Amino acid sequence: MGPRFESVPAVREGLAGVSYLADEGIAGVVYLADRLGKPVLVEGPAGVGKTELAKSVAAMTGSRLIRLQCYEGLDESKALYEWNYKKQLLRIQAQRVVESDGAEPAAASSGSWSDLEEDIFSEDFLLTRPLLEAIRATDPVVLLVDEVDRVEVETEALLLEVLSDYQVSIPELGTVAATQHPLVFLTSNNTRELSEALKRRCLYLHIDYPELEREKAIVMTRVPEISDHLADQIVRIVRSLRSLELKKHPSVSETLDWARTLVLLGADSIGAEQARDTLHILLKYRTDIEKAAKELSVAEGA
Repeated sequence: MGPRFESVPAVREGLAGVSYLADEGIAGVVYLADRLGKPVLVEGPAGVGKTELAKSVAAMTGSRLIRLQCYEGLDESKALYEWNYKKQLLRIQAQRVVESDGAEPAAASSGSWSDLEEDIFSEDFLLTRPLLEAIRATDPVVLLVDEVDRVEVETEALLLEVLSDYQVSIPELGTVAATQHPLVFLTSNNTRELSEALKRRCLYLHIDYPELEREKAIVMTRVPEISDHLADQIVRIVRSLRSLELKKHPSVSETLDWARTLVLLGADSIGAEQARDTLHILLKYRTDIEKAAKELSVAEGA
């Protein structure tokens, strides 16, 4: 399989074509990930477009998106593969029925059990999970390992073989190597420090809150019915709120939710009162809403 992208500008244009406005840094890392065949570790505040980047790359390349949503307690059976124990048990029971009905006592010999064991640990009894599915895919694939910082260190180690060699080892079947390298994105919200081994295998990309003009362009792209004036007001208010000491600053996705809400309410511009009345779209803590409402009142009276 040849390179997916001709150049960094081609990546930017392709992502813009699926409504993801990437800056030079984001497009550059995506381009290099393809050319170097390396995964991308994407870090940054929640809601700035980390997951959306993987989805958009899948959309622009016409690839199938395979997502592994990480959480505490995720283990090999949910991330990589597991054996279909119920089907194996049925297979064993069926074998016993055949033996009990048959007139050949030799069926219980070690040779028969060996054949049966080989049978129940074959492809027919294997349940693939996202990592193995991505490795075995023959069609173009983007693998998203979302919120990798939520899994324990032991589970994180499962990823190392996949990320470095694009292969997994199954004791009963041997090594399964990828027929084509999927584009891999890992996202992290920095809830814990990831291992050096994992970081070493990845290109690193940090996505922060966008600059004013870029965030306004994102709003106008994703909410096409909004007016230029309202988009400008929304972005400026959101940026002022991010300068406050809040428990959680409004993300880009919440900016978009606010913009869609105001358009739905028929607003063409926004005053302080309407902003205060809809702060719950942007902020998720009562103390943050109270602090932001007070700040808006001060700005209105100035």
